[in-house]
Amino acid sequence: MRTDCGCGCGGDATRTSAFVRPRFFAGQLLTEDDLGLLVEYTTAKSRLHNRSLYGPGVICGLGVTCDPCGGGTVAVHPGHALDCAGNDIVVSCTERVDVTALVRERRISALGVDCGEDCDDDGGRRYGLYVRYQELPVEPVAPYATEEPCPSPGCVPSRVQEGYSFFVTCDDFEDHRHNPGTRLLASLGDLTRADQARTRDRRLGFYADALSAAALGTGRTFRVDASDAQRYATAFAWLRENAGGEGPPPPPTAREMTEHVRGLAAAVARFDTYDAAGQDQLRRDYPDLATVREARGVLSTACERLKGADMDAAWSDPLRAALARAVVTETAARAVPEGGDPDAPLEVRMLAQGTPLGHALRVEFRGDLALIREWLLCRLDQAADLADCTLRKDVADVDVPSPLPAPPPDSTEKATIAEAQQIAEAATALGAAMTRFLTDAACATLNPPCGDCTDTDVLLAHLELAGCDVVRVCSATREQVLPGGSAYGEWLPKLYRLRELAERVCCQPRPVYRTLPLPTEGPVVRPYAGELLGDWPRTGDLEEMLSLLLTPAPGETPPKALHEQVYTTPSEVTDSMQELARLRTQVADLTAVLEGLRAQLGTAQTQVANLEEQLPERLGSRLAQLEGAPDQAAESGADPATGTASDPAPDQAEETASDDGDEPDKPPAKRPRSPRPRTRKPGETP
Repeated sequence: MRTDCGCGCGGDATRTSAFVRPRFFAGQLLTEDDLGLLVEYTTAKSRLHNRSLYGPGVICGLGVTCDPCGGGTVAVHPGHALDCAGNDIVVSCTERVDVTALVRERRISALGVDCGEDCDDDGGRRYGLYVRYQELPVEPVAPYATEEPCPSPGCVPSRVQEGYSFFVTCDDFEDHRHNPGTRLLASLGDLTRADQARTRDRRLGFYADALSAAALGTGRTFRVDASDAQRYATAFAWLRENAGGEGPPPPPTAREMTEHVRGLAAAVARFDTYDAAGQDQLRRDYPDLATVREARGVLSTACERLKGADMDAAWSDPLRAALARAVVTETAARAVPEGGDPDAPLEVRMLAQGTPLGHALRVEFRGDLALIREWLLCRLDQAADLADCTLRKDVADVDVPSPLPAPPPDSTEKATIAEAQQIAEAATALGAAMTRFLTDAACATLNPPCGDCTDTDVLLAHLELAGCDVVRVCSATREQVLPGGSAYGEWLPKLYRLRELAERVCCQPRPVYRTLPLPTEGPVVRPYAGELLGDWPRTGDLEEMLSLLLTPAPGETPPKALHEQVYTTPSEVTDSMQELARLRTQVADLTAVLEGLRAQLGTAQTQVANLEEQLPERLGSRLAQLEGAPDQAAESGADPATGTASDPAPDQAEETASDDGDEPDKPPAKRPRSPRPRTRKPGETP
């Protein structure tokens, strides 16, 4: 059992840290501390209820009207209000408030600083009229003598009278209403950066399963069905009529032409994954496919025109424009040649699914994965209300491929299976993490935070002055206490729908995405990515929940955006990172070459071992004799090639002669030097 006072023993006017009430018993000596504690307890509990259940604002009455006599005076009618500390402000009778005098007092207290001009100026000035809770000690009495060493001198107030005062400030005030979108924005941060991460995650979502299927099925056939044949016929008919022409097509035509090129190229790429017998069967099943050769020519013509088109004008979103350029580049490289591109089975099968994967697009995907992961980690580091406890570790453990520099235009460099699998796995993992983070952020908004304000003044009206006269009073926009509190007032138009969506979104099992399994036999069944170049609408319960939270209803205050400082990476660091990425790529290439050489060496050793096993016995003995011949020749002095003795070396002969003692040692005869022709100098005659 805890006996401390909780998270803190302090406290302030708007937040009580702990409640302690007195306990009375027979024979107890009561002091002013005991009775004062009882008063403090009941008062603090009442203020707590006012703050949490109702919130600050006007409960009833307190209307502000022009004074019948005009001038700089207004009338405040009886009413009841609560400030953000939970204090009750009760005006029991109509008060005449001299606004001109309040403006003068404000100017004096602020050392001459005012939000308007002098009183005799005709320029209009706007102020806010506020009421403030006050306590005034009253009814002093003389205390009896006590044994305390320092008794209170004179009379001591015996009562605390609750009251109020009026004052004016510049026409701005603290809005205590809580919009649920404010808390969501605190989790998402800057909406522009959040939208960048979410849009790139959506684009990668089109490619995650397609990359897995293409990497696992590089040698497999991708099935052609009736929908593919229908798409082939529609796209081929449109392109045959519209692909020709002079110059690049205008943006609307380029957009439609690119979509038809993608559909026709996907059908042709699926056709190319079949062998000759399978292609003949497809022509019998779908007679439209008999014109595949003509379709390749139409695709070639369309791609030549689209190469000069302005894709950025056709697609305002640069992400879709990059996809459109990949459609043109990959179609020209993989679908236009007769028989397709057998050296690029991965790219052909990506094109067959309607998701072309070019070199430039792979570089963009690497950068997108790094951006999404960095954004998620940044938001998770600043999340104060995280309920998915393992999310940050899961994001940090994602293996994101290193960024690469931008490739040359129209590059057709092929991807490796390992690279495709790494991009697919990272995209799948980060896509699941993005969904988990957005779900956690949206569900956390349904728990409004406790208000903790420092401004305990209650706005009564906005006043407009001309000179010293009040010319306009507006009370319509002040805070009003609503059922459930002003903090919940913003929720009323959407609360029930949010609760309904929360039942289907929140507290559900975490989404788990696994690698797409492929059948062990038969053609691979993969859908066509029809919405790849579309508008990518955001649908579903989670997206509706986010839209409700971020879109203000009529009359609702907009969510307060979170202003964060954005740090820009210096260009030197960016260049160093790109250089490091290039070095990593070179190391990976060298490692692959080394592994290839090791494999070739192993193959050669295996072939030598097999050859030795296949040699006849006599050849094996002869080979052993030849291998041992150099050692025997060295011992006997015989020529290993002929088997005959060789002449002794000159030095050995000289040693033999000197040992016989016939002649004394003589120096070896010098070899006569051959005459060297002398080079003539310029101008010298022979």
